[in-house]
Amino acid sequence: MKVAIVMGSDSDLPVVNPAIARLNAFGVTVEARVMSAHRTPGAVAEFAKNAAGSGFGVIIAAAGKAAHLAGVLAAHTTLPVIGIPVKSSALDGLDALLSTVQMPAGVPVAAVAIDGAQNAALLAIQILALSDPVLADRLVALKREMEEEVAQKDRALQDALR
Repeated sequence: MKVAIVMGSDSDLPVVNPAIARLNAFGVTVEARVMSAHRTPGAVAEFAKNAAGSGFGVIIAAAGKAAHLAGVLAAHTTLPVIGIPVKSSALDGLDALLSTVQMPAGVPVAAVAIDGAQNAALLAIQILALSDPVLADRLVALKREMEEEVAQKDRALQDALR
């Protein structure tokens, strides 16, 4: 299965690049698009309606300010939608965060931290891993790597304090 990353603007690409890199590292096919919930609502709705039939398993939506993109996508699909609130100059991303998490009943959107592309990718991978044992094994390996990195840092700290 593929993961779609939909950005409200091409200026969001630096924010979503870590998600693209993480998904690629796990061997997950990624397709990225620029679509606006406000300027191209028909295209957003059409994309969401056809996403499952096009082989997508999860949609990640990155948007700033009003950040309606994830909600509009979620309104038109049964696929899981993960929202990345993008930091803007006006309210440091708080506006986007609140817009992403405050979905009405029946239109769920998972939300990660402001500019939290890495976690969006990992959440998408976890969702896909429910039916893909290879991805599940890769996630277990990643958790072990993270655990070992922290243990190494702790050992280095303990050595430095002696």
